[in-house]
Amino acid sequence: MSKKRKTPKKRQISSRLSDAVLEIFRKKPDKNLSYIQIIDILVSKGVVGKKADYKARNSVIRTLGTLVSKKKLTQNKAGTFKFNDSGNVFSGKVDITKNGDAYIVIEGLDTDIFVPQKDLLQAFHGDIVEVYVTDLKPSGRKSKGKITKILQRKKTKFVGRLEISGNYGFVVMQDSKMQTDFFVDEKHFNKAKHGELVLVEFMHWDAFKDSPEGKIIRIFGKPGEHHTEMHAILAQYDLPSEFPKEVEDFANNIDTTITTKDIASRRDMRQDLTFTIDPVTAKDFDDALSFKVLDNGEVEVGIHIADVSHYLQPNTILDEEAYDRATSIYLVDRVVPMLPEVLSNDACSLNPHEDKLTFSAVFTLDEKARINKQWFGRTVIHSDKRLSYEEAQCVIDTEDNVILEEFSLTGNQYEISSVLKDAILRLDKLAKNLRANRFQSGAISFDKIEVNFNLDDNNEPEGVFFKTSKDANKLIEEFMLLANRKVSEFIGKQSKSKDAKKTFVYRCHDEPNEEKLMALDKVIGQFGYALNYKNQKSLSLSINKLLKDIVGKNEQNLIDTLTIRSMSKAYYSTENIGHYGLAFDYYSHFTSPIRRYPDVMAHRLLQHYLDGNANVSPEAFEEKCKHCSAMENLASNAERDSIKFMQVKFMQKHEGEVFSGVISGVTDFGIFVEIIDNKCEGMIRIKDIPGDYFIFDPDTYEVVGKRTGDAYRLGDEVEVRVKKADLIKRTLDFEMV
Repeated sequence: MSKKRKTPKKRQISSRLSDAVLEIFRKKPDKNLSYIQIIDILVSKGVVGKKADYKARNSVIRTLGTLVSKKKLTQNKAGTFKFNDSGNVFSGKVDITKNGDAYIVIEGLDTDIFVPQKDLLQAFHGDIVEVYVTDLKPSGRKSKGKITKILQRKKTKFVGRLEISGNYGFVVMQDSKMQTDFFVDEKHFNKAKHGELVLVEFMHWDAFKDSPEGKIIRIFGKPGEHHTEMHAILAQYDLPSEFPKEVEDFANNIDTTITTKDIASRRDMRQDLTFTIDPVTAKDFDDALSFKVLDNGEVEVGIHIADVSHYLQPNTILDEEAYDRATSIYLVDRVVPMLPEVLSNDACSLNPHEDKLTFSAVFTLDEKARINKQWFGRTVIHSDKRLSYEEAQCVIDTEDNVILEEFSLTGNQYEISSVLKDAILRLDKLAKNLRANRFQSGAISFDKIEVNFNLDDNNEPEGVFFKTSKDANKLIEEFMLLANRKVSEFIGKQSKSKDAKKTFVYRCHDEPNEEKLMALDKVIGQFGYALNYKNQKSLSLSINKLLKDIVGKNEQNLIDTLTIRSMSKAYYSTENIGHYGLAFDYYSHFTSPIRRYPDVMAHRLLQHYLDGNANVSPEAFEEKCKHCSAMENLASNAERDSIKFMQVKFMQKHEGEVFSGVISGVTDFGIFVEIIDNKCEGMIRIKDIPGDYFIFDPDTYEVVGKRTGDAYRLGDEVEVRVKKADLIKRTLDFEMV
């Protein structure tokens, strides 16, 4: 048996010295250091003697030479050395936390890198940076690093409140992710007054200054005022509020006349019974259904989508503007459309009693909703009737002779025709079969409650109401899902062989993150629920059972929200991975081109292939997919902010009042409570909870009294008083009753 060889002592000392020198550079990866500076640091750390002798200096110099030869360091002409350990240098996106520290999200790395505030190197939230990882840990443990270079600023314009002090001022940021305010010299006030909400543009941030310097480029007005806040929300996410004049002019000059040539080049479906079902308040109608009973008893259902691509031609300023926006934005009191009104509300809107150009998916189905025939292509239709969801629901609920009131339209009553009534009832049964088939395949049922506001003429909230999905909503949803699935399947199944691969725009949804699911399971376990991890189908079925079991219970909105957060985020891509939530192998967005640019791309690509053309390069479309996904995320953030603002505004009228609520979140600084009656959420600071000194327990998501042992947990029902509704900060402060 051979003996283990010992490392010579001289080599051990050399190795320790190398590690000590490299540690100096790891902490200063962007610095050039001379050998004298390095020796001084080693002396201060006790690695070499206080008076580094000749022998020690030579050892340091030899070590530096070795590290240069191993390419761990570089040596420049001035005789200084710099770190060169590129294996621990990554680029990623900055995610600032509420306390000012950050995590760097790095694509392809299974752990985020923690960077303390002192090592952020003047980076802002969302910036792309170079980070040197000083301590790389396995997944699930906190890796540490420091930012060494800012590669790309995510944004250079920020919303905040101007606070003037003499001949200078500071713009105090609204965004909690911004860890610094902006210094503004009076010459850059641009007539802004103290206390006004403004847009400040980043100019520079000198290394020795505490704050970046900026200039005010837009004044929104007094904080808390409705229109001021709505415009500020859009500006915060760099979203548009109106169309440039040249784009409006271009759109207004488009010839929207439907010619005989247009009709001749399309499938004419104007004689088929056709109707739309939309919200009462809808101003544009981008989808319609047609219905026809065939001689063999089967039915032909047409799903007709506004042919936006007929009017929106590539390489025009109108198309560039639509792509830049990528989506319509739905704030609490307004819509910021993707397309100008002449298209969205007129030419492309499937208004009743008008011929319209459409792109259609037509299916022949039996009574169990099995598809026996399908067709895709351009059509011309004529909508016979505009129905609201409420009217369609009335037909489904009564089934007999139905007299409807045109909800909020004319106030008149009318009797629905037996043909239209029969169409709605049969489509409802088909939709229920389609839905049952989806769930049997493992689709997840998300019917989250939507919060809406009754607004008066001045956009003041008079009340809160909740929007839930009924059979009429689900009828439309199922047929839109059918069109989206079958269009992408039609292209995707042709792409199975490498030679036949066709570029297309897919809506992708990955499987949920296991760590997030485990965290969800931990929370719902406190309410007596559990998930089944045996396989993907059993997991989906157990999630559906959970969502069904909580309906009508206090914890419903909390668990709905947490379940959605545990899911992966859907995105657009030319690389299809299927849609986990819907249990579809192929899925695209095809049915809303008035408000989503990916649908326009899907229409163009589908027609391109129907015309027999060759495949297009995926690179350009993949870049467009990433842009559309990013814009969708910004629009969602703006929509949430507008709802939060309106909730705070509504609760201002109820300061001092007591409400029943459910604990919806627990942190180390406070507990969040959602009011049962109106879903408005506020916070009680831990230090303000009476009766004891409470401590946060992250393992059980509760705060526990040190003396009494009393605990407040997720899902507990509590009584709270509205302490303060702060419109400027968009926060609600509660106190425990």
